[in-house]
Amino acid sequence: MIKISVIRQDDDKIIGLSVEGHAGAGAYGQDIVCAAVSALAQSVILGLAQHLHRDVDYDVKPGYLSIALKAAPDELTEAVFAVAILGFAEIEKSNPKNVRLLNIRR
Repeated sequence: MIKISVIRQDDDKIIGLSVEGHAGAGAYGQDIVCAAVSALAQSVILGLAQHLHRDVDYDVKPGYLSIALKAAPDELTEAVFAVAILGFAEIEKSNPKNVRLLNIRR
């Protein structure tokens, strides 16, 4: 199962996320659920770092991805995170045995 943790401040602003595990919905390297989640998560990194030019900490390994803002979130960073979270929620809805979306307060 893939666990996606959305990390929020007390004011509900998103400051990061982590993705851990494998969906197990298909053969390794051919799992479309894993591929969809991975593409969305990596798009967050690209959107924040390359498009918005925000400073981020990130780590990407097989079965693991994390990203955290180094500065305070703003409307544009919220938009990037929010679009990905909408996508993650749809994937979870279609694949509840393979994907779990969680909110974490910090």
